Amino acid sequence: METTSIKTPLGIATITGDENGIAKIAIADEGLISKGIPLVLQEAVSQLQAYFNGQRTHFDFPMNPAGTEFQQKVWKGLCKIPFGKTMSYLELAKQLGDVKAIRAVASANGKNPLWIVVPCHRVIGTDGSLTGYAGGLWRKKWLLEHENPSTQQSLFE
Repeated sequence: METTSIKTPLGIATITGDENGIAKIAIADEGLISKGIPLVLQEAVSQLQAYFNGQRTHFDFPMNPAGTEFQQKVWKGLCKIPFGKTMSYLELAKQLGDVKAIRAVASANGKNPLWIVVPCHRVIGTDGSLTGYAGGLWRKKWLLEHENPSTQQSLFE
């Protein structure tokens, strides 16, 4: 496995993967930025940078996250949430075919190893609240605003 760390507006993102795909993308407040980017990670780095620059709304580099069959199913469901949209845990559980699996869906969501790319930040509470987010609620809020910037105009323009 190769690893690289890049600076993002939300902290230092560490990307891990090999020729089979990206296995993990994690965010931290601090860390060392890598001097070089291994060849197998370059496309992921490029797409993440384009996302933060407002030039990309989806990711299509090879991915290879480790997880149970159920977790993989949930992560695939997360990838179907459109850019700029949100969905509740309940809606996601219904979409996956079992409304009673809401807690298991939330747990799998929390174990998502591919920060931003598998958009767990797009899942909110049924009441519209920003619920738990492994990267911190401030990052979740930033990501949702980045994907759906307010178009409200000032009264004083």
